[in-house]
Amino acid sequence: MSRERNLIALKSIVTKEINRFMRIWVQTLVPPAITMTLYFIIFGSLIGSRVGQMGGFDYMEFIVPGLIMMSVITNSYSNVASSFFSAKFQRFIEEMLVAPLPNSIIILGYMAGGMIRGLLVGIIVTCVSLLFADIEIQHPLVVVATVLLTSMVFSLGGLLNAIFGKSFDDISIIPTFVLTPLTYLGGVFYSISLLPPVWQFVSQFNPILYMVNAFRYGFLGVSDVPVWQAFVVLGVFVVALYSLAHVLISRGVGLRH
Repeated sequence: MSRERNLIALKSIVTKEINRFMRIWVQTLVPPAITMTLYFIIFGSLIGSRVGQMGGFDYMEFIVPGLIMMSVITNSYSNVASSFFSAKFQRFIEEMLVAPLPNSIIILGYMAGGMIRGLLVGIIVTCVSLLFADIEIQHPLVVVATVLLTSMVFSLGGLLNAIFGKSFDDISIIPTFVLTPLTYLGGVFYSISLLPPVWQFVSQFNPILYMVNAFRYGFLGVSDVPVWQAFVVLGVFVVALYSLAHVLISRGVGLRH
């Protein structure tokens, strides 16, 4: 296909993805805002007033970047996982596979859809957080780069989950048993400097720790890990997950019956 036709195909997939989650915005955009509002009230206002300061900031200010990042992660992931698996389940993914469409366009289209939903939810949660805390962004470029790369990583992760998934139950296993524990243990609610040395060491194997801390550095200027290290981790995950998704789709793994 020519470059122009590839761009048209990419635009079509992205538009379809946006229309899909915007058509059911009450189910896709409102629940994260309500959930994060409860987090701000319970952990920030009620419990945070007893915690005091963390990392030199009020507890509410400290957890805001982590909660925004948590909403971006879960929504980027779930959007692509559910959408791509639905395409498999309803058998219209086969129409894209037999069309003269590069696999890279399919991957980029679904990834962009997941990123847009994740970023949109992140903006909504950021607006909600302004009701509870005064936030000043110290390093805007770090914030933008971190949120873009993180949403990219988890959109690709959702795509891989959908490729391997054989039922709707399979789509919920990874978020429930892997993604949620890693997110809660990724420094959203605490600094790993509070942990015993052995658990600080174990935490360094959690990739979400680097994403949350790089994002927090962009907002507050503090981080438990070097920011350059966080970008290396993000870059490695983007390349590895994209390459794996491309190989699996090219070979028809999980797609051919």
